[in-house]
Amino acid sequence: MTGLLVRRATAADFAAVARLTVAAYEADGQLKGENSYGDVLADVATRSAGGEMLVAADEATGELLGSVTFVLPGTPYAEICGPGEAEFRMLAVDPAAQGRGAGAALARACLSRAAELGCSAVVICIRDGFAETARQLYERLGFIRTPERDWSPMPGVKLLGLRRELPAATA
Repeated sequence: MTGLLVRRATAADFAAVARLTVAAYEADGQLKGENSYGDVLADVATRSAGGEMLVAADEATGELLGSVTFVLPGTPYAEICGPGEAEFRMLAVDPAAQGRGAGAALARACLSRAAELGCSAVVICIRDGFAETARQLYERLGFIRTPERDWSPMPGVKLLGLRRELPAATA
């Protein structure tokens, strides 16, 4: 397996990020019957302006394998994070690149970024009934279900809350 590099996305990455994100959500069945969420996923410029867009790339080729949007409370894409917490959203790995560790690398990068910023925890949502592989990854990374954070952005879509405590910062 070749190495992975996680870095901030640049505007030159946006088209590839849009393509791989929509492809990942389609492959997982999450865009069936959806008319507008694919457009939200593909609007990488807006997501990047509202948070930190990270990408995982193959170190040898530079090929983009995945992406994630890291956000803080009060920013446009924050859904469930509160004071002292960070959140990541729209983590996606190109279906052709799944199994290479890009999803784990992106999630770990978000945990590290939150710790750098002094956050006490990271929270995320996953769609109920989908993304079983993602749920298993998040559990391996220490995320715990937090049912009090479950919510529904629209009828028929239930999002499950998960939370990962971060070690207290040392002085």
